[in-house]
Amino acid sequence: MKRIIAVSLLPLSIYASTISFDEALKETLNNNNELKAKSMSIETAKENLKQAKSYDWGKLVFKMDESYTKGISLLGGSTDEDYGTKYRANYQVPIFTGFKLKYAKEMARLQVKAYNFKYKRDKNSLAIEVLKAYNGAVAAKAFIKALETAKKTTESFVEMTQNLNSQGMVVKSDLLSAQSRNIDVNAKIIEADSKYKLALAYLRFLTGDNKITDVEDFRVIISPEKNLAILKKEALKNRNDLKWMKSNLVTMQKNIKMAESNEYPTLGLQAEYGYTRDIVHKKISRNRYKFAGIELAYNVFDGFLQQTIREKAKIQAKKTQYYYTYMKDGIKVDVEQKYLDFQAKTAIIKEKIKNKDLAEQILSQYTDMYKNGLINISILLLKETDAEKARAELIKAKYDQSISAANLQLAVGNLSMIDILK
Repeated sequence: MKRIIAVSLLPLSIYASTISFDEALKETLNNNNELKAKSMSIETAKENLKQAKSYDWGKLVFKMDESYTKGISLLGGSTDEDYGTKYRANYQVPIFTGFKLKYAKEMARLQVKAYNFKYKRDKNSLAIEVLKAYNGAVAAKAFIKALETAKKTTESFVEMTQNLNSQGMVVKSDLLSAQSRNIDVNAKIIEADSKYKLALAYLRFLTGDNKITDVEDFRVIISPEKNLAILKKEALKNRNDLKWMKSNLVTMQKNIKMAESNEYPTLGLQAEYGYTRDIVHKKISRNRYKFAGIELAYNVFDGFLQQTIREKAKIQAKKTQYYYTYMKDGIKVDVEQKYLDFQAKTAIIKEKIKNKDLAEQILSQYTDMYKNGLINISILLLKETDAEKARAELIKAKYDQSISAANLQLAVGNLSMIDILK
């Protein structure tokens, strides 16, 4: 749930917004102009389909001709002026085109489907980009929190060494070392805060929401419990790029039929109705006429041009078939690679949690040892650095797992979260 906090400042109001991943995704899919631009390819394909269908209706043309003739006598002067006006309506419609129009419409429909599949893949890719940006912001925020924990520890070291130094139990260099480490952690907090702001800025760019100032927690969009064999089947069923390739393959097969249609004769109907009005030698004549005819055309010999066109269409279809088969095999390998990586990243998190807990326990014990004079400050600060590193590695492991999950989900192709947000 998005939380909006209004802060009044004189006549102005500043709005801070904490956004969830689902909301960030929804806003991106609604507002992203690049995605809107890509959707125009579908609209273009739809217009191409309308164009292919329009030929079924034929073409009606209305024409009007005006003529004027003025003769010149060889003896000088001009002769009579003649005028002519002709109105006619001409209608032409294809009756049989050797199945060209049929296959043209079928290919246009397939291209609409193909561009729909491509658009859905672009949509899924954008969703993954939002997920990476969102989890990147979450990671940057978590680094700040981890460093603030380290800051409390280093500040307590400064206070502890000040007390021990005032009591003459440790030398001044111990205090200086603690202060140096505290300053170093503070510098890291400033750097982490800058990265967090940059991550939020990119998220605002993707979503088009300039009010975003905070994020929630990591979002992992697929369960580690998923079965690999099932995921492979889902990928072959759901991958939009595979569907796009399949549509192109069917289109190429229809293109063979289109090329073969040139071997058939074509039959067309033409009808015309006209009216003429002429003034010749100052005499007016009016005529109406009707005309209807059928045109039959058959390509007897064209130097083997149509045969070449047909063979090229077959080669292109076969080429697309090879790519389609190659893609199917590649998708299964891709899913397996992403699955194994996700399983490894999930297992690493468990180890990083253990490592962080141990590092913090060791730091606590070494703090007591330092207070009792059993170790020097350099060893204690080293253990504090180890604890900070362990916290950072756990955050990175969580981020890596979320990205690995996103890559696996993209490989599978079924982004259920998008379906929910439709």
